[in-house]
Amino acid sequence: MAVIQACRHRYSLQWLCRCLGISRHYFYYQCKKNAYQRRLKYAQQILTIFNGSYQSYGTRRIRQALLTEGISVSRRYVAKVMKSLSLKSKYTQKCYKNNNKNVNSVTINNVLQRNFTVGMKATVIVADLTYIKVGKKWNYLCVLLDLSARKIAGYRVGQHKTAELVMSALSQIKAPLSSIALFHSDRGKEFDNQLLDGCFDLFGITRSLSNKGCPYDNAVSEATFKTIKTEFVKNTTFSNTRELQQRFSAYAYWYNYKRLHSSLGYMTPVAFNKQLPLNLVV
Repeated sequence: MAVIQACRHRYSLQWLCRCLGISRHYFYYQCKKNAYQRRLKYAQQILTIFNGSYQSYGTRRIRQALLTEGISVSRRYVAKVMKSLSLKSKYTQKCYKNNNKNVNSVTINNVLQRNFTVGMKATVIVADLTYIKVGKKWNYLCVLLDLSARKIAGYRVGQHKTAELVMSALSQIKAPLSSIALFHSDRGKEFDNQLLDGCFDLFGITRSLSNKGCPYDNAVSEATFKTIKTEFVKNTTFSNTRELQQRFSAYAYWYNYKRLHSSLGYMTPVAFNKQLPLNLVV
């Protein structure tokens, strides 16, 4: 096999096989066998990365994760290994959802204006809630996202969709609340109440609400919850609220410290946050 590979550029394969007394069928069989062995060379690393990503990574992120380990392979190679191991990402194709463009009747305006720039110096928090099935009941998850680094700054799980749940998530932010320049959310009643207004007035935080019936004004939060639903919630059962809180805490740590984000140039939020000129939310 080594002689044939070294001399194929000078002589025909048919002549080389005849001189060495082997068939071309045997040569092609050995090539296929060697290719399969090379394919399995990094199979364990790919399997570990895939399972460690809550089975959500595709070929792009797995390739980037391998690069961080000093392994340079193509996406095509990763795809072949994933196919041979029957690995398939949880993600589905994007779908378009129409929105209602009714006039906004609430006095608080949309200050953010869809400025979802990565690497902003000012600390902007975008917030939203979603529902998760726990046993036979629905629980609610409030997530506060630091827009500049796409980092989960605070979160809380509860059985009721209330302002207290949002306030509890705010209390999880490690940095002083006075460092937050803007707090943006949709127009849910849990975000439009005197409890939050008093907190924001006390710490000098500017309010911003999405236009009525337009989820695109809070697109980053919507996309983050799609990620959470796909990577964390899908095919997972929770017996009680405490279990959900504990397991999401582990996921939030992985999301901030381990997960590669395409919007951050395939860096983790914590690594990206360290290179910002001004870090307000830690």
